[in-house]
Amino acid sequence: MRGLTLLGAVLVVLGIAALLFGHFSYSETKPVLDAGPIHVNAQEDHTVWIPTAGGIALLAAGVIVLLAGRRKA
Repeated sequence: MRGLTLLGAVLVVLGIAALLFGHFSYSETKPVLDAGPIHVNAQEDHTVWIPTAGGIALLAAGVIVLLAGRRKA
């Protein structure tokens, strides 16, 4: 069950990253005006917050999957 152990490790890493960083930001460019040769774009900044409970749930699920992978191996 090497795949199960790998999945558990990935979930643990994602859970720790979610708890450490808490959010990520990205920018999106949207066209505002597109009239012939005139192009006007606007840039919007977005921030996505990762709930603490989500990070804890990912971490716990990863530990459970890791333990289950060890038992079957």
